[in-house]
Amino acid sequence: MKTLCVFLCVLCVSAVSQPLHKAELIFPQEKWHNHASSVVELANGDLLVVWYHGSGERSADDVIIEAARKIKGESSWRPRFLIADTPGFPDCNPALFIDAKQRLWLFWPLIVANEWHTALLRFQVSSDYQNAQRPPRWERSDVMLLKPDTMAKDVQQALEKQPPPAAESDDPRIKAYIARLKEHAADKYFARMGWMPRVHPTLLPSGRIVLPLYSDGYSFSLMALSDDGGDTWKASAPLVGAGNIQPSVVRKNDGTLVAYMRDNGPAPKRIQVSTSRDEGMTWSPPVDSELPNPGSGVEAIRLRDGTWAMVYNDTERGRNSLALSLSDDEGKTWKWTRYLEKAAAGQYHYPSIIQSRDGLLHITYSYFTTEGQAIKHAAVNLEWVKTSEAQR
Repeated sequence: MKTLCVFLCVLCVSAVSQPLHKAELIFPQEKWHNHASSVVELANGDLLVVWYHGSGERSADDVIIEAARKIKGESSWRPRFLIADTPGFPDCNPALFIDAKQRLWLFWPLIVANEWHTALLRFQVSSDYQNAQRPPRWERSDVMLLKPDTMAKDVQQALEKQPPPAAESDDPRIKAYIARLKEHAADKYFARMGWMPRVHPTLLPSGRIVLPLYSDGYSFSLMALSDDGGDTWKASAPLVGAGNIQPSVVRKNDGTLVAYMRDNGPAPKRIQVSTSRDEGMTWSPPVDSELPNPGSGVEAIRLRDGTWAMVYNDTERGRNSLALSLSDDEGKTWKWTRYLEKAAAGQYHYPSIIQSRDGLLHITYSYFTTEGQAIKHAAVNLEWVKTSEAQR
């Protein structure tokens, strides 16, 4: 019996160590717009993914939030369903979160006047969401209003601390950006409206929830922080830079938070990075990392063994290459890279990533080709990534 148990254990370890990659479209490609997904694993092991769907983006008033489930043990996704809609207004960029009480949160921006800077941040909370026969039943639905009242001072101090590089100081685009920053920073409307989510919130050991947000009105980021389980929220100091948006937050062993951001500046080239040593309240000036970015979304997470995983477009132009990289030194280096998509054409972008209880990495992303648009799901293990096509 002892020999049999050892043999079975060896078989199990061998099976786990084999590279694994499975991928499928969540629904067939179509001509309507399907973009910006977010995925979570539910308490029962099911996967839930959301995205926005419509005839366009912010300029189309028919945009809604859709969702789909993959039941644990099943190989295909259940039919998509409506999960949020504000009739007559576009609903975009959804982000899902499972909190410490195992409640499901859905965050998203309602676009009031068809421009990104008119976004109104909404959220819904549910404790009754695991019934596969119906959508979640929301027990709370509200608007999140933030008051970053020191915005003008914070922006001015940031510009004084880190002015534009001398070589670019005469660039009319940078001059226009700085002038717009100063004008908007003094405007309470721009300080309080326009904040949008893109990736999962981060739950800290202290219980603080850090919800990464960004504004196209400013073209930089801030965090919404809650210390009471989401009952109330406050704004962090802004992460003022030149187009650093859509932050994704990872926590180091020493408590330092690292925000990785899309480069939306005049000449997008690199993923931008900022750090916080006070649980997200204040942040260092954003700087370029060594990782390329074409002006597209990125998400990074900490895995249970301490490894960091990041999904991003690893080019300076185009979104036709979607990479998954691993770091075993908290982001100092990214030693392993494997490609989820790499093609001459198409767009594979705006990824969402989680680690499920069985250790697999689940990534969903927008999948655009000449055949149409859809959301794609990939499930991989670390062995697949480390059997890499490229190493950093």
